[in-house]
Amino acid sequence: MPKMGESIMEATILKWHKKPGDAVEQDETVLDIATDKVDSEVPSTAAGTIDEILFAENEVVAVGTVIARIRTGANVVAATPPNAQPVPAQEPVTTHDIPYQPVSSVTHEPAAGNGKPGARFYSPLVLKIAQEEGIPLAELENIPGTGLDGRVSKKDILAYVAVRGNNAAPASSGQLSYPAKVSSQPQPYPQSQPQPQPQPQPQPSLAPTTYTGNVEIIEMDRMRKLIAKHMTDSKHTAAHVTSFAEADVTNLVLWREKMKKDFEKRENEKITFTPLFIEAVVKCIKKYPMLNSSVDGDRIIIKKDIHIGMATALPTGNLIVPVIKNADQLNLVGLTKQVNGLAASARTGKLKPDDTMGGTFTLTNVGTFGSIMGTPIINQPQVAIMAVGAIKKRPVVIETEQGDSIAIRHMMYISLSYDHRIIDGALGSTFLNAVSRELENFDGNRSF
Repeated sequence: MPKMGESIMEATILKWHKKPGDAVEQDETVLDIATDKVDSEVPSTAAGTIDEILFAENEVVAVGTVIARIRTGANVVAATPPNAQPVPAQEPVTTHDIPYQPVSSVTHEPAAGNGKPGARFYSPLVLKIAQEEGIPLAELENIPGTGLDGRVSKKDILAYVAVRGNNAAPASSGQLSYPAKVSSQPQPYPQSQPQPQPQPQPQPSLAPTTYTGNVEIIEMDRMRKLIAKHMTDSKHTAAHVTSFAEADVTNLVLWREKMKKDFEKRENEKITFTPLFIEAVVKCIKKYPMLNSSVDGDRIIIKKDIHIGMATALPTGNLIVPVIKNADQLNLVGLTKQVNGLAASARTGKLKPDDTMGGTFTLTNVGTFGSIMGTPIINQPQVAIMAVGAIKKRPVVIETEQGDSIAIRHMMYISLSYDHRIIDGALGSTFLNAVSRELENFDGNRSF
């Protein structure tokens, strides 16, 4: 399993394009994988024949784990990474003969009485579920596993979680028995005194939910599940506050209308409003760097690099946030090319994992779909996200030295959601109004 990004430690196998016995050329696509960011194709590392496939589709595999073996013309296993343990030739290897040993797993001696000698492995997925459900390691050790050598699988821990809240255990002949919730520091019993067995309890009903009326049930796809989790985690992590401001963007709109044909002719790129908005945001982040930070416990990490994420809608209806790296070092032409290139890659499924990582501030254009304003959810671990609404012509009072007048102007609402743990209303509103003034004072005589 290749490393697809700096912080990506595991990936899900989506689809195998080859099966054992198939010939494969070097750099030919063997399988599709998915991280929590993007989907990617994995090419063959050598030419030869697929000898073994060690993991099935939809399995989560740690980076660096052997997922397949290729037999080359010299009958040498070519796909095994240097740190992988060799497999004796006299013992043919099957999918179930290879213990899953992810780089971030935990090895621990199993609880007494489980009948499985040696170390017990916990995959990152199992450990993550245990952490989210508040299951300590001592309790995790007591969960019977149905995997190889008694390993606890995702199915095992989810089944345990389903009955854990009621302190009940399904008990019937041949079924798994789950212990009640235990303390993280269990007290050992004297050797002469047998441990008491939990009393049988009726198994809770797991009947599927029924829906009345004329309904259609649609299963969430993998990306929608990830988005849902990311959004709910953000609401549980950050103290969200949203402030609003109104900007007169008439100068900006008229400049774009005047320059867009020449811009496209010279740069072979269409200029949208997004790079103009990003340019204004970057200027204001330099004035208020706290908006370009993250929270680590009781510490505030102010980022010196400005990497702007731009929320992009996909044809499937899902959302992804590619990142413009070092946006403060790009001029308007550079920003435009980055915006257009990343948006095109997102819509055609060609984004690389690194294209969605490292963002320090996010901009979302809810006006693209007609919304005049929005209350966006912070893209963790960032501390702020700005939404720009649709640009509308409205009658506005214009104040001049000669007196007030009413004129038709291009108006736009902007909103800023920020983490109130470290950004107070004064700073959040000051930054928002600074962006508004930057847009209103756009130089209509500038070049691009």
